[in-house]
Amino acid sequence: MIKVGTSGFSFQDWIGTIYPPHIKKGDMLPYYEKYLGFKITEINATYYTIPSQKSFMGIMNKTSPDFEFTVKAHKSLTHEIRDKDTGRFVDNSDAFKRFLYSLEPLQNEGRLTALLAQFPYSFHTTEDNYAYIRTFKEKLNNLPLVVEFRNVNWHNQKSVTFLKQNRIGYCIVDEPKFKNLMPYNPIVTTDLGYFRFHGRNPRWFQASVAERYDYLYTKEELQSFVPDIRHITNSARKTIVMFNNCHAGKSIMNAKQLLDMLQ
Repeated sequence: MIKVGTSGFSFQDWIGTIYPPHIKKGDMLPYYEKYLGFKITEINATYYTIPSQKSFMGIMNKTSPDFEFTVKAHKSLTHEIRDKDTGRFVDNSDAFKRFLYSLEPLQNEGRLTALLAQFPYSFHTTEDNYAYIRTFKEKLNNLPLVVEFRNVNWHNQKSVTFLKQNRIGYCIVDEPKFKNLMPYNPIVTTDLGYFRFHGRNPRWFQASVAERYDYLYTKEELQSFVPDIRHITNSARKTIVMFNNCHAGKSIMNAKQLLDMLQ
């Protein structure tokens, strides 16, 4: 099974381009499913704020029972994990508890496909970082975990073997081809395949966060991904494809194009 969606669905610059001009924020997700035709989305706002259970119940109630969600881990679990002065790991046990508590409505209804842990470029291949990822997985119990690396040092066989042994998913990324960023590497380490397309903006490091994802894949670029997506699907129970080039709705445009190609 392949499910294609976008990293987020509620953007101001989608109004009038992707969404009708006068749409209300609360109507965006139903429109995303009913009129744009998507059955999955990635919740990214959870990186900045741990939402309440009521918030997750609210978005579930706006979608069909077969609509799925993947959720990005809060920054306290991936980015703010070391003391700035000592470099030692901080105790974020309470943050884990609060975050997992908030996810319970999605889990209980079988609507949570995976938790995405995106680690920063500064997260290197040290033994204690390997151990942290292992502990991260253990704290989730049976919740599927997918890890996204930014630093190219994780691009090695040791990391792939580690993920397989610990039943942790690997996030296949496409992003600008800079030597220190992770390259495109279509592999699967669990029964869940996960692609994440960030775009190839050459001004990645100079642009603002919004402009960083200002990139529209060409049809030829999208077509080049199709064989890999099909190959991963043959090895996995489910394959998720998320477009994160969200500037001005470009992720929606590319996601719809890819869906047509896969069909």
